[in-house]
Amino acid sequence: MLRCAIGSFCTLLVVGTLISPVHAEEPPEQTETLPLPTAETPDPTPGPTSDPIPNPPPDAPVASVAPVTIDPFIRLRGSVWRTKAGIVFLKTPIGLLSLSSKTTLKDLKASQEIRFWVHERHVFVEIRKRGDDTLVHRYLSGPMTPGTNEPGTLHWGGPDGDLTVHAGKLEEHLTSYREGEPLTVEVDETNTISGVHDLQFDLQISQTPPAGSDVQLLLSGTVSKLKSNFVFVRTPVGLVMLNSKIGVPRVKVGQPITVHIDSGHVTVTLPSAETATPRHSASPTP
Repeated sequence: MLRCAIGSFCTLLVVGTLISPVHAEEPPEQTETLPLPTAETPDPTPGPTSDPIPNPPPDAPVASVAPVTIDPFIRLRGSVWRTKAGIVFLKTPIGLLSLSSKTTLKDLKASQEIRFWVHERHVFVEIRKRGDDTLVHRYLSGPMTPGTNEPGTLHWGGPDGDLTVHAGKLEEHLTSYREGEPLTVEVDETNTISGVHDLQFDLQISQTPPAGSDVQLLLSGTVSKLKSNFVFVRTPVGLVMLNSKIGVPRVKVGQPITVHIDSGHVTVTLPSAETATPRHSASPTP
């Protein structure tokens, strides 16, 4: 009798344990910061009918070149994607490049290609027809530097070496510019000036260039704005927008930043926030 009572009590104890509520352990609160999500390249002309940006065709294989050390420096090739009054959007292997002007860029077409080069304060923009390589426009920007060996000429830097530019019929017009002042001109095949213009550009770096792309870039600047997944950088040659998916570290407005593209690799670096402190020996100096 006693054995039956004990057995019944044990059975009730087991059943009570099985039907009692179970308290699951709460997951620990997440304290790590999630990486920035990636974002697609924003359409420069947003709208419900905007077409997606097609990928630019890969460049022909290029010969090995020395790593770039000049800052700022940009070497890019691209093709006309869209145009509107005074502005042209170009596809490049690293993203969109936009050129704007109040006095030119009114006749560009999708069948044209661009060669874009920046070396410190000198800018070279050349637009040619894709089929027969006919020159459409060639612009030079930089500090006005009179030629030293020939009167009526200016000195300019270019991707293929120094250029001697002839003032031609605009020599008198150029007398209003002082040496060292910024100047943008258009020249013909003989590098004779055919017009004086204004020209600005904005560059959007949104992807790593495909292998074999003819791209080199070294730009340092200061973070001017953070918006969504984009970092706006003010550089000596213009505004550059970086997409976080290319590997931008955590930054804040006002912070210096450097972008380096070479041999198909994109590197974004920040100056070290810590200054090394010299260590002192614990032993007394004899």
